[in-house]
Amino acid sequence: MPYNEEDYLQMSGIQHYCFCKRQWALIHLEQTWEDDARTMLGEYFHKNVDNRGSHEKRKDVIISKSIPVSSSVLGLSGVCDVVEFIRDDVGTEIPKIHGRFKILPIEYKVGRKKAGDWDGVQLCAEVMALEESFQTKIEEGAIYYGQEKRRTIFEMTDELRQKTIYLADEMHSLFISGKMPKAEYQPHCGKCSLFDLCMPSGSSGFGIKEYIDSCVRQ
Repeated sequence: MPYNEEDYLQMSGIQHYCFCKRQWALIHLEQTWEDDARTMLGEYFHKNVDNRGSHEKRKDVIISKSIPVSSSVLGLSGVCDVVEFIRDDVGTEIPKIHGRFKILPIEYKVGRKKAGDWDGVQLCAEVMALEESFQTKIEEGAIYYGQEKRRTIFEMTDELRQKTIYLADEMHSLFISGKMPKAEYQPHCGKCSLFDLCMPSGSSGFGIKEYIDSCVRQ
């Protein structure tokens, strides 16, 4: 069942949700955010591709930056950092740029490839949105990791697609409920910029607002 456009959530949020449901809820339900050195470096890193609507041609490749995308299947909308249209005789016909092309979305991340699926899920959401827009099938996407200074190719497997759909549906359910997930300490918690804001609520399931209210009542 497709989502209505007014119900779309932020596409980048699916990476937060896959990393930690509580982190996603703090950001997207309670609008809580705190920068640290890692997030500030990420913002600076993205300035290189944050030039919405710009296009560059290199031989048989057209490079488009900051492309708005949305998916009614996932109920998500956002921006692809870079999309490369690579001329290919058996590729997808792109009327506006006259010809057939292979479509390769490229997400930019400041760090290294993670052990989990966090980045792959976000990239898959972008791929699925592009597939809806161009009525085509995209077999792979890429993430450029700043610390590694190279691209990593991600295959868009059925398993990854199903996981992306499942997480997107979960996000919508949690958003509608407005319920804050409980704090559960994980090894990657120390990498979260919201660590200090998250941990005071312990395992109670309270959010920041409830925690502050409880302190006032004491």
